[in-house]
Amino acid sequence: MKEHIIKVAVVGYGNIGKFAVEAVRASSDMELAGVVRRKTSAGIVPVELADVPVVTDVRELGKVNVALLCGPTRSIPETAEQYIALGINTVDSFDIHGDALWNLIKQLDTAGKKHGTVSIVSAGWDPGSDSVIRALMEALSPKGITYTNFGPGMSMGHTVAVKSIAGVRNALSMTIPTGTGVHRRMVYVEPEPGAVFAEIEHAIKTDTYFAKDETIVTQADDVDALLDMGHGVLMERKGVSGATHNQMFEFRMKINNPALTAQVMTACARASMRQQPGAYAMPEIPVMDLLTGEREALVKRLC
Repeated sequence: MKEHIIKVAVVGYGNIGKFAVEAVRASSDMELAGVVRRKTSAGIVPVELADVPVVTDVRELGKVNVALLCGPTRSIPETAEQYIALGINTVDSFDIHGDALWNLIKQLDTAGKKHGTVSIVSAGWDPGSDSVIRALMEALSPKGITYTNFGPGMSMGHTVAVKSIAGVRNALSMTIPTGTGVHRRMVYVEPEPGAVFAEIEHAIKTDTYFAKDETIVTQADDVDALLDMGHGVLMERKGVSGATHNQMFEFRMKINNPALTAQVMTACARASMRQQPGAYAMPEIPVMDLLTGEREALVKRLC
């Protein structure tokens, strides 16, 4: 049976967008409709996009089923609503946990049901695929504690947040795990000429991305010389199955951060075509819907 081809637009061509283009191209059931960039960037077409439509308005691409929103987290609520209003499914990697994530789901759920579209929110690796693992661990051991330890590695969301602060020319935020789900943020900043470092440091430490963690801000001469996009996670759960104590689960991975984020988003683009209108977090999506292939073959291979 021939697969239905999903037409996907990549919105934004930064770290995640570049890997999203690769992931979509590598998917047998997808076609890259094009890349949507800001007006300030659209006229500069990278060599690797020479054969790809690059536009400033997704409507120039014709029929698009799903938009992968690869811009900064804080731009997602507004951007997603714009695409939903056009009847396009959206997938994003919104990376703020808790109330902000839930509020975004509610916002996009209302919009999606109005326009007949699907949004999969926070479809990166955490929140995202790690959220699915945490849900499975809790199902296996309903009573207990799960510790999620990130890194060591570059946090894209935190890095983007620092770069948006006035006076910052370039920045890198590294996440260092100290155990039991506690982290230290090591932030390296290359200030603009004339910027006051103390003011930048204060703005970083009071930003919502950093306010809850120990944060050390260091001035750097050349941030690019420090850049490494590797990251990872170790999730540990100790709990109870039924009445049996001391059940121990562990999940670990070492990754290229933007590449994995883009791959998760691409899988969720596929899943978005199989859901009813509305907005969803990843644990609400059937795992099989993330995969290409027929149900019978998937069940026989995976079960």
